Amino acid sequence: MKIGVSAFAWTSAMRVSNLNLVQKVVDYGFDAFEIPMVDPMDIPVAALRGSFEANALDCTVCGILPEGINPISPDSAMRGRSLAHLADCVKIAGELGAHLLGGPLLSPIGFLPQHRPTADEWEWAVEALQSIGDLLDEAQLTLSIEPVNRSETFLIRTAADAKKLCDKVAHPRVGVTIDTFHANIEEKSIPAALESLGSLLRHLHLSENDRGLLGKGHIAFPEILAAAFRMRYDGYLMLEGFGFSQDEPGAPGALWADESLSPESFALQGLAYMRDLIIGH
Repeated sequence: MKIGVSAFAWTSAMRVSNLNLVQKVVDYGFDAFEIPMVDPMDIPVAALRGSFEANALDCTVCGILPEGINPISPDSAMRGRSLAHLADCVKIAGELGAHLLGGPLLSPIGFLPQHRPTADEWEWAVEALQSIGDLLDEAQLTLSIEPVNRSETFLIRTAADAKKLCDKVAHPRVGVTIDTFHANIEEKSIPAALESLGSLLRHLHLSENDRGLLGKGHIAFPEILAAAFRMRYDGYLMLEGFGFSQDEPGAPGALWADESLSPESFALQGLAYMRDLIIGH
C-alpha cells in the first residue's frame, strides 16, 4: 500500500501557479498526489505530467462533475454531453500518466430528486461506464466510483450500491473508492463494507469525520487498516481532508477547515499517523 495525499488539502484546482505542491508532496515523503478534475480542459497536462515524472511521484485524479453534466439525466442531450465529458476525463487522466481516475462521476453533487433511483437511472449509469471501457483499456487506467453520503447524492451511497453497479458494468478496470468520511455516515461498519467489495476495492480515501486531522475524530482507522491488510489491499491510502489557507479562498478548507490546521500540518501529521498504524500492524 502506498500513501498519498489529495490536493484538496490545499486547493480545489491544480494550476500552473501551484505546481510547487508536487515538489512539496515529494519532500514530505508521500508516494502519490491526487489532483481534482472538474473541467478536464482546464488541467495543465504537459506541465503537471512533467512535474510528476521529474519527481517520480504517482498521480491519481478525483473527478467532480461540473454544472450541466449529468450522465443519468432524463434529458438525452445532456446524457450525450455527459458521456463525451467522461471520455474527456479518461483521456486527460491518461495523458497525465495517472494510475486511477475516481470520484462521484455518475451523478452531480447535490443532485437530489425526490425519488429513489429508478431502473432507467441505473441503466443510464451502467451505459455511461460501459461507454468508456475501451478508453480505460487504451489508457491502462482504473476508474473507481466513489459512494457519497445522502446529503450529496441519491444514487451511489454505499459499498453495496457501488458493487451492484460494478457487477452490472462488468469491466475489469471499473471498481470502487471508499471514502471514510462518507462511509462513516452510510455504512454500519466500514471494515465490513471494505471486505464486502473484495477485489472491487480499488482506492481508499482516508478522511476524518470532520475532514480534519486524521486520528483526532471518531473514525476507527486502526480497524479500517486492519481490514485492508486482511484483504491484501494493494491500492493507495489517500489522505483526503481540508486545511485552512488564506491564499486559497476557493478551496474547501476556506469554509470548513479548522483555522488552526494548515494544509501542511494536515499532510505531515496525517502521514506520520498512518505510518505509525502501518508499523504497528
